[in-house]
Amino acid sequence: MTQPIQAVRGMNDVLPAESPLWEFFEDSVRRWLSQYGYRGIRMPVLEKTELFVRSIGEVTDIVEKEMYTFVDHLNGESLTLRPEGTASCVRAAIEHNLLYHGPQRLYYSGPMFRHERPQKGRYRQFHQVGVEALGFPGPEVDAEQVVMGARLWKQLGLGDIRLEINTLGSSASRGRYRARLVKYLEGHAARLDEDAKRRLHSNPLRVLDSKNPAMREVIAGAPRMLDDLDEGSLQSFESLQSLLRVAGVAFEINPRLVRGLDYYNDAVYEWTTARLGAQATVCAGGRYDGLFEQIGGKPAPACGFAMGVERILTLLADGRWREPHAPADAYVVHAGEKGDRFAWSVAERLREAGLKAIFHCGGGSFKSQMKRADSSGARYAVIVGDDEAARGTISLKPLRQPGEQITLGVDEAAALIRAA
Repeated sequence: MTQPIQAVRGMNDVLPAESPLWEFFEDSVRRWLSQYGYRGIRMPVLEKTELFVRSIGEVTDIVEKEMYTFVDHLNGESLTLRPEGTASCVRAAIEHNLLYHGPQRLYYSGPMFRHERPQKGRYRQFHQVGVEALGFPGPEVDAEQVVMGARLWKQLGLGDIRLEINTLGSSASRGRYRARLVKYLEGHAARLDEDAKRRLHSNPLRVLDSKNPAMREVIAGAPRMLDDLDEGSLQSFESLQSLLRVAGVAFEINPRLVRGLDYYNDAVYEWTTARLGAQATVCAGGRYDGLFEQIGGKPAPACGFAMGVERILTLLADGRWREPHAPADAYVVHAGEKGDRFAWSVAERLREAGLKAIFHCGGGSFKSQMKRADSSGARYAVIVGDDEAARGTISLKPLRQPGEQITLGVDEAAALIRAA
């Protein structure tokens, strides 16, 4: 016997019982984003590989190890399933000249792809909501985006998410810090793991992002980026902190927070929780003023963040939120040649009246159909036979409350069901 085909490991189905939670979250996010004036944008899941190499950085785990990349056999072009959304959003803004009429507040949602070892909270196909403010200098919009996150956690009832912030400074201050960091790491070369040695001269800031426990002591003793900030970056970071305090958003400065993507500068942050084990980050972002120019556009300031949908849904589903599947208002059972035809129009008239009506398919006796109606969770059974079809009426039987079966017109039945 042929074995059934299963989904690719790390790429998960969302089953009907899980869909209401996804829909609740998506609806909540759309309402939340509209409060801040963000508009939707949709980008393709497939982009030219060069976009991510130039934006994320060639010497990063994502580009080196995790991207799903292949050569298009029709033209020999290297293509990649998007591992994140910011680069695609900026590419679209450049390509369609979206900043011509001024700065843009944009958001997107959908699947991203990284070839990782699947575990709880880390999948090969995962979903993100991304929020990008394009053309806005900081720090006011940076603070607004952080406050946005705090508001969403409050609206979702997630009170155990904490905020860490840092600044990467300008390119000039980062250059000074890079030189000090390389000198420090060279002095501890014997204690560096293979990843750190490989990145020591090509991308030393990534060493600070190491998750290897054996590297903790070396990282803890590294020089602080905050000590190399120029005056502009320092003022911007202090302004961000001041605005967050005014908004009542608690935060902790983490001088080792560098983010895993090369395009960031100045403010960066992460929202984390202790309830997801190793995958603690549920939302992260920061400023990326150089990205437009980096991928071929005119220079423009920008900042944004992305949240991991599956991780947030795990927090919501962890005993804190339950949304039962909304039952149908009516289940239409029917028999007889005339009854079958009339029942079809009855179901449509109920839907036109704004009701949720399930039309029985598959035949069977009235008795068997009534069992299906009861198990469906519908509030009423709408019964149609040849006699009802001849009179243009239906029989209505309550399924979830006491009451007799009654005969009435379709419009009367719809009004009664709506009022119940």
